[in-house]
Amino acid sequence: MRAVVLAAVLLAGLASPAAALAQPQPAAPVVRCTMTDPRLAELSGLVADGDRWYAVNDGGTAVTVFVLTKDCAIEREIVGSVDPYDVEDLGRGPDGTFWLSDTGDNDLDRKTVALISLTADGAATLYRLTYPDGPHDTEAILVDRAGTPYLVTKSTLGTAGVYRPAAELASPGPTALEQVGTVRISATDTPGGPVPNIIGSVAITGGAMNADGTVLALRTYTDAYVYAVADGDVPAALTTAPVRVPLPGEAQGEAIAFEPDGTLVSASENTGQPIRAVPGAASLVAPPDPPEDTRAADKRPLGGTSGQSGGEDGLPALPAAAFTVVLVGGVFLFFRRRARRR
Repeated sequence: MRAVVLAAVLLAGLASPAAALAQPQPAAPVVRCTMTDPRLAELSGLVADGDRWYAVNDGGTAVTVFVLTKDCAIEREIVGSVDPYDVEDLGRGPDGTFWLSDTGDNDLDRKTVALISLTADGAATLYRLTYPDGPHDTEAILVDRAGTPYLVTKSTLGTAGVYRPAAELASPGPTALEQVGTVRISATDTPGGPVPNIIGSVAITGGAMNADGTVLALRTYTDAYVYAVADGDVPAALTTAPVRVPLPGEAQGEAIAFEPDGTLVSASENTGQPIRAVPGAASLVAPPDPPEDTRAADKRPLGGTSGQSGGEDGLPALPAAAFTVVLVGGVFLFFRRRARRR
């Protein structure tokens, strides 16, 4: 009988959904340094290159990217000549160009928003944009590995729109945007932010992509969401199930970036707030591009997003459970017959 019990346990472990690989658990954020310089009191956008951090303030005072050392000291400023309206986030293209998302619109009264490109030597170019469906307040930009910018709106209801230019950017424009998707964020109980959790934990306040464009992150005031990006397809990536990374205790968390090694870096507005890191965050999501010889054999959606939990053999939950019952029953009869022969 012990053999029957052991067989049942082993087979159940192989076939039940509980045996499927659990979602990886992120590390807790670690404080790297504290931003005390009042010049970055409204830090809302961040990118990283391994040696330095690059940050922008929320607002419309100037096109300025602050170059930071890893101890939160401002090393220098990169300043452009464009007069912005309300910069909210910062991205960086594959050629090293910074992209400032001048897309803040709290009152929803802007006829156009804008992207501002800024080179390392301070050359700035303005690109005006128009939404196809009226004004949006947007605080997140994603720049993919081809250099295409995506804007993700800030919604207090948890469903954000995803937009990109419908044609090549023109300066000063405007260039029309097209909606290419939506993102749904559910409320969490992670503490932090300037507003109640039911709002703050669903409102998207920043975005980031890793250096090779295979992983992206969106953040709210309280959490980050990490997605695998297959074949550079950002809209498709945002339809998959992300890994949630809690970022508790940030006063007004709006900035997020990936280090080249996959570390996720986050920061908040307000003087005296820490810049924190979550090591290994990019590795929390499944590799987006499996080797060519395995693609035909493994067509499961990344992150288990098919709506059914599966075991390691790819069986959906209910068939896997039935399979377990049949096998355990067979083992039971086998051992019972052996006992009768003795």
